[in-house]
Amino acid sequence: QVQLVDSGGGLVQAGGSLRLSCAASGRAGEWYTMAWFRQAPGKEREFVAAVTWSGGNTDYADFVKGRFTISKNSAEDTGYLQMNSLKPEDTAVYFCAASPRYLPQVQRVGEYDYWGQGTQVTVSS
Repeated sequence: QVQLVDSGGGLVQAGGSLRLSCAASGRAGEWYTMAWFRQAPGKEREFVAAVTWSGGNTDYADFVKGRFTISKNSAEDTGYLQMNSLKPEDTAVYFCAASPRYLPQVQRVGEYDYWGQGTQVTVSS
């Protein structure tokens, strides 16, 4: 059974950092893309960042470029999102998502086959 478990959220002051983790199981070594999305109260889920499993190619939403870094450890089937210079507007539930298929549009929510349960990130001003 495929499962994504995301963790690492918490409460942090503006300007601080957090590192989210996404542990994947059930399809060892078969992932093509892993991504992070976020959803703030009353808003739609939005793309944050994505990484391809084999080549390590990355894609970022404009609002996180230069602040967030997505990475992965293929041997451990785990993805990470390092978040620096956090702002209050980054407050949201963060979800990891993954697919074993090539995704033509990595920024689309509907492209992904598997999702984590979400981890809350709260940034205080």
